[in-house]
Amino acid sequence: MTELSRRFFMKGVVAGGAALAVPVVGWGAVPASAAGDLAAKSGLVTVLPGDPLYASLTASANGRWAGTPDYVLLADRAEEVVHAVSEAVASGKKFAPRSAGHCYEDFHTAAPVRVNVNTSAMKAIHHDSSMRAIAVEPGVTVGEVFKALYERWGTTIPAGTCPTVTMGGHIAGGGYGPLSRLHGATVDHLYAVEVVVVDADDTVRRIVATREARDANRDLWWAHTGGGGGNFGVVTKYWFRSPNAIGNDPTTMLPRAPRELILSEVAFSWNGMTEAAFSLLIKNFSLWHEQHSAAGTPHANLFAAIKPRHRSAGEFLLSSQVVASVAGADRLLDDFLAAVVAGTGLTYRVDVRRRVDWLPHVLSWAGLGGSGFEGKGRFKAKSSYVRRALPDAQLQAMWRNLTDPAFDNPAGMAEIAGYGGAANLPSSDATALPQRDSVMKTLYLSLWATPQEDAKNLAWVRRWYSEMHASTGGVPGLGGVNDGMFINYQDADPVDPALNTSGVAWHKLYFKGNYPRLQQAKKRYDPNDHFTHRLGIRLP
Repeated sequence: MTELSRRFFMKGVVAGGAALAVPVVGWGAVPASAAGDLAAKSGLVTVLPGDPLYASLTASANGRWAGTPDYVLLADRAEEVVHAVSEAVASGKKFAPRSAGHCYEDFHTAAPVRVNVNTSAMKAIHHDSSMRAIAVEPGVTVGEVFKALYERWGTTIPAGTCPTVTMGGHIAGGGYGPLSRLHGATVDHLYAVEVVVVDADDTVRRIVATREARDANRDLWWAHTGGGGGNFGVVTKYWFRSPNAIGNDPTTMLPRAPRELILSEVAFSWNGMTEAAFSLLIKNFSLWHEQHSAAGTPHANLFAAIKPRHRSAGEFLLSSQVVASVAGADRLLDDFLAAVVAGTGLTYRVDVRRRVDWLPHVLSWAGLGGSGFEGKGRFKAKSSYVRRALPDAQLQAMWRNLTDPAFDNPAGMAEIAGYGGAANLPSSDATALPQRDSVMKTLYLSLWATPQEDAKNLAWVRRWYSEMHASTGGVPGLGGVNDGMFINYQDADPVDPALNTSGVAWHKLYFKGNYPRLQQAKKRYDPNDHFTHRLGIRLP
């Protein structure tokens, strides 16, 4: 067994690429000639193109891209990351640190990237009594976090639904999930972050930054609460503790995890559905969220996502969950479903209605729902925050594109997911995540299988998105029905003036008024601009 294979086996990383994640992205590189010496000096493992693991370590979750770096440096300690970045900076070549590869765009696979610094083997989770927090390394997956927190301490964080995404990028972009209406965004529970940064004289060092007001590096913590990955350095550790937690008992540092959920999944058939019925269905769903997104109410225990697919799919799903322990949980779910279909004349098929244990459910991601996604590894995704019920013009654009007879991909769809509640309690500048008065998030996407299908799918999803936001220049407006875009759903299209005719800069769509402060953090912690990509924070 090779040293590389041994370390992967010992760390439990699957060679087939199961530990994929949104990466922490940056630039710089180690010369190929120095790779062997570097591994020997620092304990780093060097993966060359001929190695059987090279393909899985350079692949992207989006099959449209695969990296072709000269080699991959696999680190499992922060000290190794420091050494790798030092060598990379000295070489002057471009590099891209990554947690594992769930980035929606090509930030870590672009041709100029000649070296990947891979932190997916950094997988420790423990109670750090000195920090009075739970420490989590960047290679730990969402599923592993859920499992460890629940089994050791009975707690959780409001993270996302895909258990194979790693924490390295999920947290830096803000993070949210089905418990966010109840407990806030993921970063609302982030206490501290350890980051490998590069100073003005190209000295590489680790900094621990906390949310404490007296911390001289507090802005580095703040920048990692929604400023996006790969802008300031390489994250090597996160610490989590809720703002209201006291003491040093790990069972009280984070929200209590639910013991049981009530799940619901119902299907709506496209057969015989009229535009009026469809539009009222989506209007009702969005209106319910506009009216029931106050924090601290029983409704915050309910999370739902409606997922209208292109008509060629034949049907689409509405998935819901309720924390079973809330008083009247079944009635809450029944009332929600009744409100969604009210006045539409539509009926639905009940595919799921059952009580389940929380942990097994969150460890087995059901995906987008329905059939027809198998083998479709290429995709394009776009996002918007939604502040109130969708207006008629947007409902018309949704119907028009989902029923377009010239488009026949059943894996073209939107996912409209509930938000708000506790996620709206912080002020817009309390964290770098600025959208704090939205009630839903929408993800527009198309998935397909082959390069030959790229053009038609890209054109369709871009046209649909542009028509949804026709009144605001083809991108979501700010402070109206919509409120910009979610940086963890990376979409570089708004950088292109042909696709963004709003006159609003791309960075305002993602970061709103927080961008100048992010630029100042960039200037302080990455003054030589080693860490950058197409949606990276620019130096002021």
